[in-house]
Amino acid sequence: QVQVVESGGGLVQPGGSLRLSCTASGGIIGHPLHSMGWYRQAPGKARELVATISAAGVANYADPVKGRSTISGDTAKYTVHLQMDKVIPEDTAVYYCNVHRINGLGQAYDYWGQGTQVTVSS
Repeated sequence: QVQVVESGGGLVQPGGSLRLSCTASGGIIGHPLHSMGWYRQAPGKARELVATISAAGVANYADPVKGRSTISGDTAKYTVHLQMDKVIPEDTAVYYCNVHRINGLGQAYDYWGQGTQVTVSS
């Protein structure tokens, strides 16, 4: 089994910052990852990409968070972090950590954390 555990989040004031962390463990250890990342889902909306980081360290950001977010981590250590500054109420959502692996046959596997709530409110 693969465990994906997020930490961080909570209540953040508009204009403030948040930092999320994620660690994968269990059956994924020893298997190289393609990428790790963060997605979010607001009430009544579909899950959407926030940011990803590849095994080569290349970061990708969704437009709504670009310029005020930084994803960091090391897929070889199965850890990823998300720093988001200047948060706005629209950032309110459940944030999910994603672990993405592609095996030698080209088969893709996705593992998800249980999610951590982020609420931006004064």
